[in-house]
Amino acid sequence: MGVKTMLPSYELGFYALVVTCAVVYSGSGIFEASRDSVNRKAFRDGIKPGWHYFGRKMDVADFEWVMWFTSFRNVIIFALSGHVLFGKICSMIVPQHRAVMYMLYGVLAVLGSMGLIYLMIILSHCLVLYSVALAKQKWLCYVAGLCCLASFKMEPFSSWQSGFVTGAFDLQDVLFYGGSCFTIMRCMSFALESSEKKEGIYSIFDLLKYNFYLPFFFFGPVMTFDQYHAQVSTRELRRKDNEMRNIRVNALLHVGAIIAVDIFFHFFYILTLPSDLKFMNRLSDWSLAGLAYSNLVYDWVKAAVMFGVTNTIAKLDHLDPPQPPKCITMLYVFAETHFDRGINDWLCKYVYDHIGENHDNIVKELMATITTFAVTTLWLGPCEIVYIWSIFNCFGLNFELWVQKFFQQEPFAKLESKMSAAMSRRIRAAFGAVNFWAIVLYNILALNSLEFALLVTKRLLLIGFPVSTLSIWFITYCGVQLIKERERILAIEEEKCDKAKVE
Repeated sequence: MGVKTMLPSYELGFYALVVTCAVVYSGSGIFEASRDSVNRKAFRDGIKPGWHYFGRKMDVADFEWVMWFTSFRNVIIFALSGHVLFGKICSMIVPQHRAVMYMLYGVLAVLGSMGLIYLMIILSHCLVLYSVALAKQKWLCYVAGLCCLASFKMEPFSSWQSGFVTGAFDLQDVLFYGGSCFTIMRCMSFALESSEKKEGIYSIFDLLKYNFYLPFFFFGPVMTFDQYHAQVSTRELRRKDNEMRNIRVNALLHVGAIIAVDIFFHFFYILTLPSDLKFMNRLSDWSLAGLAYSNLVYDWVKAAVMFGVTNTIAKLDHLDPPQPPKCITMLYVFAETHFDRGINDWLCKYVYDHIGENHDNIVKELMATITTFAVTTLWLGPCEIVYIWSIFNCFGLNFELWVQKFFQQEPFAKLESKMSAAMSRRIRAAFGAVNFWAIVLYNILALNSLEFALLVTKRLLLIGFPVSTLSIWFITYCGVQLIKERERILAIEEEKCDKAKVE
């Protein structure tokens, strides 16, 4: 049934009321648990002094978030501010050579922050993959690129390369592996695009301009070479209508998100609580469900802030970078589940869509998803928890297609055709609610721990059955209906825009 199917307004109002009450109730349980556990010995490392005037301590269990706003804050502000000023001057004076200027600034920033040896390691990998690109053989580009990526993700090659970088500071490992791994993904994109070029090959200078664009160098997102090369080569730099206004609004939204997370961490210890499973056993099923869901929402916010900041800089440089990830609250299908839109676009273009084609053949889809998650496993770093996460998400993605194919058969297809569009939407939302919790449970494996994921699963599906299981399922069903309503409104607006363009 179509996405434009509408439900009665009173029904949607009831769904909104149910979801709101459930979120408030679950949040109150997490707040009480945070307040009661603040002085537990097991939480001493994860909770540090915060707002003394409110009598609240702060959850600092996320090393990455704390790193951004303590030891790395001044570096980020200094480096990106310099890039913005430098880029603005170059865009005004020599717009035709701005890519070269971005490259020079990026090289100097990498040299100043990580040293000459690290720069030589990066350049050596660029040279290797450029040499492979000269052969114009896709399979060779894949093999060489994945081997280079493995050299940063697997021992003993990883330690051997990092050992060349002398000196030590808090962010050395983060910048080393971040810059190195994103470099390999960019070099693979360059090599694969070069193999597609009908005449000649892109120069190594094009690769260096692409790789050393500073806003994307250490933390991404990955922007495929064809898109970057086309956008940065444009000589006529023009802003779209209201573009600067949108950039300012997005920048303010990111600042607001940072402040909101800081406030949230002083009242809800969602990252530290899952570390003490004994204390978790005391919580209600509702609080556990809310805690698992909150962890995924927070990880999305973190990704949105990180990529949002770099994307804002890129937009000031007249680029159109990959969009931020779709909020987990708006997801109920595995195909849209990703926290890094750049890596997702890269995987879809060079692996998933390349093998799966139109994604309606079960065998090809299975091969495509297995290959995609194999590359993703290497990207994340092979280890037990990543293997488990990959297997479960690969299964979820394929299971969606299997269920879809199954219900397209008779007599299900005929039965659905006899239903009203609204009833079909309700039935599909019920299945979407199950999928929503599968996404949550599969992904907290990587975000928290296997033990916490097993605890939540056991409480929601076994110990809490049938009351907690069915009630949380119904609440999730209400949430999925609200998501579908938003999708319906967006589809109608998009159709109106398309008609306006045609006219």
